[in-house]
Amino acid sequence: MEILTGNELISGATVYLDPRGQWVEELQEARVFAAEEGEARDAAIAATKATLRIISLETEKVSVVDGLLVPERLRERIRAKGPTAPVLDRQHLYEDGHVSI
Repeated sequence: MEILTGNELISGATVYLDPRGQWVEELQEARVFAAEEGEARDAAIAATKATLRIISLETEKVSVVDGLLVPERLRERIRAKGPTAPVLDRQHLYEDGHVSI
């Protein structure tokens, strides 16, 4: 089983293709492609690439555990849950024009 994931170009948000063909931010709303749906998955990839709206487009293997989608790769599990560092502690370039080193 696979899902499609990427990043929305303007916001950078992690997004997932849902069953309606829309890009959503919730992993649990993702469309799951079965092994025999390779043609449909590839068509969705081609349609997405044509929009130039989603970058870093990837297929991600998932399994269902207790009724929830769980990505196989740790990287995708982290992306699905959000930043691992507290957002409030981050320094932003626009705040003072430089980054501490």
